[in-house]
Amino acid sequence: MRRALFPFAALLLASGASPASAGHWRAHYADWWSIHQAIYERENRIAFLEADPETDDGYRAPIISRHRAEIRRLHAALGPAQWQWTTPCCYSRPPIYIGWSSHRRRSR
Repeated sequence: MRRALFPFAALLLASGASPASAGHWRAHYADWWSIHQAIYERENRIAFLEADPETDDGYRAPIISRHRAEIRRLHAALGPAQWQWTTPCCYSRPPIYIGWSSHRRRSR
């Protein structure tokens, strides 16, 4: 039985860690990283413009608006987060009620 199971498990592991799937993951991570880096740079530019008291509001307002619009566009390009956890989320369990009000008797 063990002899038959070992090659199957090895084949299963090898197919999951193939170079094609690793290349796809690297490309996805590179895109994700470059988008996050662009968001970080734009947020820093906004922070520097807002922190400089000598910069005129008429000069910095359109720049800040343009950077914020670009940040929203970059966030939309990322798409929603898809977290994969090994354990179910804590919100799947029933709520726990602790306190005096949960044990109070109703008065008539």
